[in-house]
Amino acid sequence: MGWRWAVVAGLLAQGTLAQAEEQGSQTPLIGVPAPAWVSPSEPLPVPDDVQGALFVRRNEFITRLTATGEVVYANQLVRILQPTALELGNVALAWNPASGQPAVHALRIHRGAEVIDVLAETRFEVLRREERLEVAMLDGTLTAVLKVPDLRVGDDLEIAYSLPTHDPTLRDVSSGLMLLQPSVPPGRFRLELSWDEGQRPRTRVTPDLAANLEETPDRIVARFDNPPTLVPPRDAPPRYAWQRVIQYSDFADWPAVSQRFHGLYVAAAKLPPGSPLRKEAAAIAAAHSGKAAQAQAALALVQQQIRYVYVGLGGGNYLPLSADDTWTRRYGDCKGKTVVLLALLAELGIPAEAVLANNSGATDGIETRLPNPGLFDHVLVRARIGGQTLWLDGTLPAVIDGRDKPFLPYQWVLPLSAKGTDLERLPEKPFALPQEMEIHEFDASAGFDAPAKRISTYVNRGAAGLAAHNNFSAISAAQLEASIRNELAGSVQWDSVERVTYRFDKATQAAVFTIAGTGPLDWDKDDGETYTRLPSGGFTPPGRRQRPPGDDRDAPFYTEPSYTCFVTTIRLPTDTKLEEWSVNSWIDTILYGRSFYRKFQLAPDRTLRFVRGSRIEEAEITAAMAERDNGRLERFDNSMALLSWQKGAVEDQSDEQEPVPATFEFDWTSAAAPCLPENLRGTPGG
Repeated sequence: MGWRWAVVAGLLAQGTLAQAEEQGSQTPLIGVPAPAWVSPSEPLPVPDDVQGALFVRRNEFITRLTATGEVVYANQLVRILQPTALELGNVALAWNPASGQPAVHALRIHRGAEVIDVLAETRFEVLRREERLEVAMLDGTLTAVLKVPDLRVGDDLEIAYSLPTHDPTLRDVSSGLMLLQPSVPPGRFRLELSWDEGQRPRTRVTPDLAANLEETPDRIVARFDNPPTLVPPRDAPPRYAWQRVIQYSDFADWPAVSQRFHGLYVAAAKLPPGSPLRKEAAAIAAAHSGKAAQAQAALALVQQQIRYVYVGLGGGNYLPLSADDTWTRRYGDCKGKTVVLLALLAELGIPAEAVLANNSGATDGIETRLPNPGLFDHVLVRARIGGQTLWLDGTLPAVIDGRDKPFLPYQWVLPLSAKGTDLERLPEKPFALPQEMEIHEFDASAGFDAPAKRISTYVNRGAAGLAAHNNFSAISAAQLEASIRNELAGSVQWDSVERVTYRFDKATQAAVFTIAGTGPLDWDKDDGETYTRLPSGGFTPPGRRQRPPGDDRDAPFYTEPSYTCFVTTIRLPTDTKLEEWSVNSWIDTILYGRSFYRKFQLAPDRTLRFVRGSRIEEAEITAAMAERDNGRLERFDNSMALLSWQKGAVEDQSDEQEPVPATFEFDWTSAAAPCLPENLRGTPGG
């Protein structure tokens, strides 16, 4: 629950908006009395020493559960203290017309003893704005807007309204949550969940609400005067930010959610006798032998022939459009693409199930929460072929084929089945391949002062790799090269750009971008020594993992999973001797669950080979492990990676002779790239 005026209906169901047939649901009711189940709180007096742009005299947010769905009531009375708070006079109410008709009960200005009825002279304007059209999302949201005239500093602005928020697909069951944000302006706040007789849901509240909570047979109320700012323990896992929350659900458990949604997808994936998708499945079966190849072909068909458009119209947030309708339209969202894929796989005799997931990654701690389908925002397919699992996501581009694990590192998923399936936790392992790489090759054989020939390759995997592919594949090779040449040629790092290439490596799911040309190597001199700093060769010291008094000292420490690798090869100037060259320290350590690795080789072919890798081995570490590593932190090597030359020197290079592959003799974009010490290599991520 926020303190701003703008409220988006749908909340956790994420707004299942529809094109309503009745004009009544297209406009808000004005000036009708508040519901009988509402009893407003007394406004909190404004203190003499108040600070800030505004003071919340009353902010009430009530969710009412009825036999026909949910209604949200809000009543806000705010003192305007500074000009910056006058923007609250830009009132905007957004709602789902498929859920019903909103009502504005009051919109007033309180100026001393004077009460000004804004609605007596000013009317709302109703707009239909597809604010996320640029990302292919159609939700049908209606927005009523009004600019409050003559609002002044020192006024109290009051608004009271009701919005129906039930999901059209799940009208008979309710689930959701109410929360007070961790940081709000000073004032009086109230969260209330109430219900009609026979509509009591299962409820659960976070422990931090205990002192503020009141419970009666028909409601749960949390009241706050000047609530403190809440800050979760420093560097704790995301689940520790689950604070000041009231949950409610009519679902008995997660298998009940699974069973309910399974029925929706089975119905949508059923094909009539004359379905064109039956012909598509037959063509796939004829063209491909083996179930795995057929499944990949079905996935490619959905990815390439059905463009992605999120459709939240007609109750479409939870309800999938039928497979035939999606195929006929040739556009659909994750639900539509999933049912087409399920229909094709069924025709091909391949067992498969729909699986709910969360693309935002916000599922840490979901196993402790009440069952609520709004905690998931995506659906994909899991097929089983010959005892093997194949994850298929029709919303991804065709370069991402079916794999034995999802493309994104999901933590928790919910498989849909006829009998109902519980939440499933997927294995959490370190990344098997670097998610970010830079591979640099410099030919400085012409000497210190001559421009070096260089080739730089940039590799991204995961979400960043997909974003890079979407950008680079959208333009022609000639356009890409011209754009990069225009941007880089003549810059600090590049004298000329001779070649630019892009490819997507399906085997390792990597976007690979390469630039070749010439540019200076930055050589510095100090006390007769010439040296250069290798690109991204040093490590920034990690922060000390400790918490201030008052924090949960036993909470684990969390680091978001990552894996980076930086590689450099330099052909040394020909007028120097190999024994005149030296490098600085190797690094091989694990600190706070993160590996740090750096290795050099001055090879007989007069090249410097260098690799620097880092990976999160354990996303969560205990407080005891953190305390142990705090004591080791002062010995952390944060030196830059240096390549040095001194004329006439004879360096002992015995420690630098373990091999590191050069960029020109080994494909560092492959799965075999030695970016970590040997004991950590392999494929821990599958």
